[in-house]
Amino acid sequence: MRSTKRSLIIVGLLAVALALAACGAAGQAFQNAGEDLKGGGTGPAAQPADGRDLAGYQPVPGTATGDQVASLADQKIITTGEISVEVPDVTAALVRVRAMAVQLGGYVGGSQAGTKDQTATLTLRIPAERFDEAITRLHKLDGDVIVEATNEQDVTSAVVDLEARITNLQASEVQYRALIAKAVKIEDILAVQTRLDDVRGQIEQLQAQHKELTGLADLSTLTVTLVPTALQQTAGSWDPGKTVADAFAALVGVAQAIGNGSIWFAIVWLPALIGLGIMVLLLWRVTPGLRSRMRREPKVS
Repeated sequence: MRSTKRSLIIVGLLAVALALAACGAAGQAFQNAGEDLKGGGTGPAAQPADGRDLAGYQPVPGTATGDQVASLADQKIITTGEISVEVPDVTAALVRVRAMAVQLGGYVGGSQAGTKDQTATLTLRIPAERFDEAITRLHKLDGDVIVEATNEQDVTSAVVDLEARITNLQASEVQYRALIAKAVKIEDILAVQTRLDDVRGQIEQLQAQHKELTGLADLSTLTVTLVPTALQQTAGSWDPGKTVADAFAALVGVAQAIGNGSIWFAIVWLPALIGLGIMVLLLWRVTPGLRSRMRREPKVS
């Protein structure tokens, strides 16, 4: 009986020891994870999702890895697209697309407007969360969608990495300002000021890159091309009024050419021809007299 109690006590102590060891390992794991999330880890630096050096950023040692980024910040995705719609009236469709961009909280970034029978192109900046709604509304235009393409680029890692670099540089800026306040020698002040200016320049450059990336992610770019229908293009290719106007213009041009020629003939060529005729007439009259004189003169032996 006593041996059984001893066995139960030993088993209980072993269970308690194993539970304490497990709790200690879990606590250490949470502590390490917390250090990594704060940027104190030694893992590899965050890289862009597509493997390219987006916006010119460089990885910073000690920042979060690509797997950790997804849980640290909301995804930043740059969405672009283009759509071409064949419509019977380009001008009316152009007005509707402009109004749609404003209604969705966006704006028209650029446009190349056309007439009723000419193609028009618009570049819309639409809030990212309403990009799909814009595509849906364009499908409801009075016409047929003939081209549609979209592209998405995840720049979450790039944005998080830029934020980490900006934070680190701002901390360095504070330290340099403190050193300048304590410096006494002129050469020390100039050296620290040089480093401070360099850090300030890097911060401004990274902030500009961060603003550009977040701006592209917040506002999607959608290029809309409005193409007139084939029947409208055929009908618009012949314009009787324009043909009549071109014919009158050609007639006026011929009359102007004739008038200009007459003026040139009367002022320049007619006097020249009259003078040339007088000279020929004089020569014709003088030549027979010379010939008769030569005949009358006696020959010298």
